[in-house]
Amino acid sequence: MRFLIPMLTVAAASMAAATPQALEEPHLKVIPRTAEEAARIAKVTGPATEFDKPEPFETNPAGAATVSPRGNADAFSLPSGNIPFERELDFKVGNGLFKKLWVSSPSSTLASDGLGPLFNARSCQRCHLKDGRGHPPEGPEDDAVSMFLRISVPTAPEESMSEIEAFLLSVGDSTPRTRPDPVYGGQLQDFGVAGHPAEYRLGVSYEEVEIALSEGETASLRRPTYSAEDLGYGPLAEGAMLSPRVAPPMIGLGLLEAIPAADILALADPEDADGDGISGRAQIVWSFEHTRPMLGRFGWKAGAPTIREQSASAFAGDIGISSPIFDAAWGDCTTEQTACRDAPHGDGDARGTEIDAEGLDLVTFYSRNLAVPARRDVGAPEVLRGKAVFHEVGCTSCHQPKFVTERLEDQPEQSFQLIWPMTDLLLHDMGEGLADNRPEGRANGREWRTAPLWGIGLTEQVNGHTQFLHDGRARSLLEAVLWHGGEAQPARDAVVEMPKADRDALIRYLESLLSAAY
Repeated sequence: MRFLIPMLTVAAASMAAATPQALEEPHLKVIPRTAEEAARIAKVTGPATEFDKPEPFETNPAGAATVSPRGNADAFSLPSGNIPFERELDFKVGNGLFKKLWVSSPSSTLASDGLGPLFNARSCQRCHLKDGRGHPPEGPEDDAVSMFLRISVPTAPEESMSEIEAFLLSVGDSTPRTRPDPVYGGQLQDFGVAGHPAEYRLGVSYEEVEIALSEGETASLRRPTYSAEDLGYGPLAEGAMLSPRVAPPMIGLGLLEAIPAADILALADPEDADGDGISGRAQIVWSFEHTRPMLGRFGWKAGAPTIREQSASAFAGDIGISSPIFDAAWGDCTTEQTACRDAPHGDGDARGTEIDAEGLDLVTFYSRNLAVPARRDVGAPEVLRGKAVFHEVGCTSCHQPKFVTERLEDQPEQSFQLIWPMTDLLLHDMGEGLADNRPEGRANGREWRTAPLWGIGLTEQVNGHTQFLHDGRARSLLEAVLWHGGEAQPARDAVVEMPKADRDALIRYLESLLSAAY
């Protein structure tokens, strides 16, 4: 039986043959590029050099999959603009499963039972409200349904290695090893079904920090402190490391999955060989579905390699629902939580697991095809000036503007599209201010994946707030920029010191990117 975070010892010989060059894409049916196509792609994805007018196709950040922006909260809930009519039904059924409220076992609703027993939400939609961004609790009376704390502890030297740890060691990576908390597992759940206490209540407090900007302006940042309060199963393990995470928006995931791994790896510069101060690193994770190392793409630290695996992990950890990839019926409950493991579960019927392969495929298809809205005002003078500032201060060193996706046999929506996600999908040191001090895979406690920027400006329309970064601490785009440190410190300082008009133009450019995926 596979658990959410299996800890299996592997033979050294089986991993010794694996190299980073072997990181292929078994989840995609790729038609190889021709030499002519590669040359065309290199030309079209080159950096902008003129800023007096928009680049060709810049209005459509998702290529042919782009949709017209709606003026309501459904702006992130539309299918890919190029989805064939016959595939729309799969999208709608997947949407139904994404919204479905799971119930505890035993239940007469056999197709929907299996919730928990410990969980963070009863449905995918409860965290990703309107397919958008979560937020931290507004105060003591507000729940944290779209936010939780990941947890891990340092690994004892004598403990055997997992598959991915053995692989990373074989290629010279020395990121500290961690394990789930022996009692609380890999994340803290703040709800439990009847008779099962919740694991904790999320506590958060803020300290306001004033930042002086040029021309007499100031900005106020809020520095958060997080705590796990009202623990339901005893104290946390010694050395426990907590990392807050809000639910990220769902748009454009299928296009990110279709970016060639080679194109992402080509941007990595772990030793900063070019001397530009930017040293992006590829996250390498173990795929439990494909039983091999793969490039990590999804999650705040790129901890999942594919949408299907990320979806299965969320079902297990967030809702307590088993799937063909993570088939433990009790989700994230540990061997110390015997009541949780011994409780009734929803597996063992015709589904096999609580969500079966067909259901997981439909949720994956839905998640893969949530569309990116078209940009507006790309030719406005202030937007063009802001774009120039974005390039001049070096933001594009991490927020890579353009890619062309793989040509795919069976995914017409994502196949061979020029896209503008504004990310390199690599890990970067973001400084002590944003550090969670919790390693995850190859990412150390200061590193985060460059999150896509396509869409930022519709966050308030869709989700009713403007809270950004991995924990929602930033209350505006300017605050999000000012939290940047580490590799991004020079760019952040340039924003502080530049003329107010340029700073305003930069924010106006970010707002023109529309949706939300910071």
